Amino acid sequence: MEGNTAPITKSGAAKLVKRKFLEALKSNDFGKLKAILIQRLIDVDTVFEVEDENMVLASYKQGYWLPSYKLKSSWATGLHISVLFGHVECLLVLLDHNATINCRPNGKTPLHVACEMANLDCVKILCDRGAKLNCYSLSGHTALHFCTTPSSILCAKQLVWKGANVNMKTNNQDEETPLHTAAHFGLSELVAFYVEHGAVVDSVNAHMETPLAVAAYWSLRFKEQEYSREHHLICRTLLDHHAEVNARDDDFKSPLHKAAWNCDHVLMHMMLEAGAEANLMDINGCAAIQYVLKVTSVRPAARPEVCYQLLLNHGAARIYPPQFHKVIQACHSCPKAIEVVVNAYEHIRWNIKWRRAIPDDDLEKYWDFYHSLFMVCCNTPRTLMHLSRCAIRKALHNRCHKAIPLLSLPLSLKKYLLLEPEGIIY
Repeated sequence: MEGNTAPITKSGAAKLVKRKFLEALKSNDFGKLKAILIQRLIDVDTVFEVEDENMVLASYKQGYWLPSYKLKSSWATGLHISVLFGHVECLLVLLDHNATINCRPNGKTPLHVACEMANLDCVKILCDRGAKLNCYSLSGHTALHFCTTPSSILCAKQLVWKGANVNMKTNNQDEETPLHTAAHFGLSELVAFYVEHGAVVDSVNAHMETPLAVAAYWSLRFKEQEYSREHHLICRTLLDHHAEVNARDDDFKSPLHKAAWNCDHVLMHMMLEAGAEANLMDINGCAAIQYVLKVTSVRPAARPEVCYQLLLNHGAARIYPPQFHKVIQACHSCPKAIEVVVNAYEHIRWNIKWRRAIPDDDLEKYWDFYHSLFMVCCNTPRTLMHLSRCAIRKALHNRCHKAIPLLSLPLSLKKYLLLEPEGIIY
């Protein structure tokens, strides 16, 4: 019968309009979107619940427990959805109908989302239409702090050109500037841009870390155990702009400590040449050489012998002789590192702890080296040539790296004085 169709209720009609509105946003059907708004069938700032497993639309305060179901969807207005999908036409229609540009239904403004999505066109439009450039998300981040990928660099530049505060710290427990963020994520181009536009190179976060310290720490990709050229370039840029190389964080760690923890000889060389003090100690009384010692066995991509060589040539204090077995424990599979450290002493005697620190497999694999080590480090004195090396190094102390290359000596002798490993001890 024709009269059996139930009439649509008011709430049902509203739900239907809302669904059509959302479909138009997702499909970029800006014509339909405009028609719905012209008829005033729905509020332009209507909030939708949409799928958001990557939390692009959501931002939560730090320090709170977050139920897992919250991670699957977020609240968003039409502006947020348009920016999420990069639908510029819909974005313009909504703005022309006076959509609230700085609305934060789930903690982020549309500008925050545009930066995280690296959508430059949306960023430009939002900036031109009056979006607050320095507005915080619920987690305490500004739009610049959401520019964390190479593709978002142009977004960050646009924000700064429009007047965003390049030194504004996060409003949370980290208190990081955009320069800290760029240094963390290895955005060397953005670091240079921020510095050129007034970023304070020695600004500190809540842990008293400078951007140089942050870049030094994150220069090692821990999962891949690879060193990042971009982070190295950032450190070079910051040092060229007079970043304090001996700045200390709240644990008294300097950037050199961070580089040593990564066994990153490239950064260690850069920092030592820039005036890093090799013997600065952290809150636990550890200098950089102890940091290298702690991690040598877990840094497969590292060249620990170069790290020890750099530190000793810049005046680092040697390992306390009764603790030398710890050097062997850390470096038993890298005899070159042991050789460098042993040759920094006039003489050092082996004990049973040395032998126990060497696995049988490595003893067999590097037999020639270890045989020479135990032969030399016994009751007999070292050679006159070695003692002469030690005397010269003692006189030069922390100037070895500068003075020895200037001496009128054959290159092989210069390398000998600088503790270049030869694969055997004599």
